[in-house]
Amino acid sequence: MIESIDRALAILQLFLTQEEPLSVTWISKTMGLQKSTVSRTLETLEGRGFVNKDKETGKYWLGLQVYALGMLFREKEPLQKAAYPYAKALSMQCQEGVHITTFAPMESPYPQHVILEKIKSPQNIDAAPPVGAVRPSYCAASGKCLLAFSDTYRGTYQGCPLKKLTEYTVTDWDELNRELLSIRNQGYAVEREEANLGMTCIAAPVFGHDGNICAAISVSVAVSRITEDRETFIIKAVKKAAADITQAIL
Repeated sequence: MIESIDRALAILQLFLTQEEPLSVTWISKTMGLQKSTVSRTLETLEGRGFVNKDKETGKYWLGLQVYALGMLFREKEPLQKAAYPYAKALSMQCQEGVHITTFAPMESPYPQHVILEKIKSPQNIDAAPPVGAVRPSYCAASGKCLLAFSDTYRGTYQGCPLKKLTEYTVTDWDELNRELLSIRNQGYAVEREEANLGMTCIAAPVFGHDGNICAAISVSVAVSRITEDRETFIIKAVKKAAADITQAIL
């Protein structure tokens, strides 16, 4: 491992979790590094266009090179290209927001997933996280699908501390494991106000050519609009979309 490269990449990953401009002082404290070390690393990243420094605040934010790489990935990633038409059709069918998520490629004290694609809801103000955002998996329907259908992913984090985001967030692993077993048996996950109050989410797993889960597709619905019949309708639609995407990438 090349320490300087690892440090630079770790700093870039901080922006994924914070989603806002960061100061040298904050990064230094968070990573346990000297300010001078952080400053030199950020100056190098800035020189390559991976971060920009705000002259007024002195804080750093992601640069255009990160955007260019992200858009290139988005354009060429086979899963994303195959899944987008089905995600768009699902959003139109349900008239709700849709997300495609996969495992977050980073170490964390708790399970996380990253949002690969997002179709905005036509019915409400968009408060959902953006493409590229990293979110806790244990309190999201899509994340629970990833945990339920991947023994490796679940085993990596089994028993780790889980933070309560709302009064409904499940943080007890025994209870969570029982729910994950139900998700495996029924083939879909339903999360109610565990991540955000007023929102429920329904997700189903997408499997790759090797038969292992590679992503999840989900529909987000305001609690005020969900009924038993509507939930049943969305579950059926999400499962079909997930199956269609699985077939498309085989």
